[in-house]
Amino acid sequence: EAFDKEFQNLFLMGDVGTGKTFLSNCIAKELMDTGHSVVYLTAFQLFQLLSKAVFGGKQTEEADRQAYPYIFDCDLLIIDDLGTELPNSFTVSQFFLCINERILRRKSTLISSNLNMNVLQSIYSERTSSRIISSYTILQLPGKDIRIRKKLQPGA
Repeated sequence: EAFDKEFQNLFLMGDVGTGKTFLSNCIAKELMDTGHSVVYLTAFQLFQLLSKAVFGGKQTEEADRQAYPYIFDCDLLIIDDLGTELPNSFTVSQFFLCINERILRRKSTLISSNLNMNVLQSIYSERTSSRIISSYTILQLPGKDIRIRKKLQPGA
């Protein structure tokens, strides 16, 4: 409700199947219903798009070239499943660039991950984790894998 009044970021942590992606999609729908621009990418898709923009040259497809600015300018960027991509110096530097630039532009970001803060810091650097800790509301989603529970207990 306060999306237009307050600059907010959200980091959702939790084990597999605790509803992080579902919650992210619910937030996206609410914001799109009120006319906000939302870009939803898995971490793998984000880094693939950034890689094409940086290294693709003339071979980069027009759709990828046009999508690149939206990463930084959309009202809400959702990065789902951070930590499932192959971490390397490129992904680490591009992730820092992405979240830092969005903070500077006061554009909201929602990140979901199975990683805890210690692992996040060890993979993505202290600079990145410091920005997340200081600029994001961090929510730990408790529980067990709902997909498995539904499979084992139909109707639950």
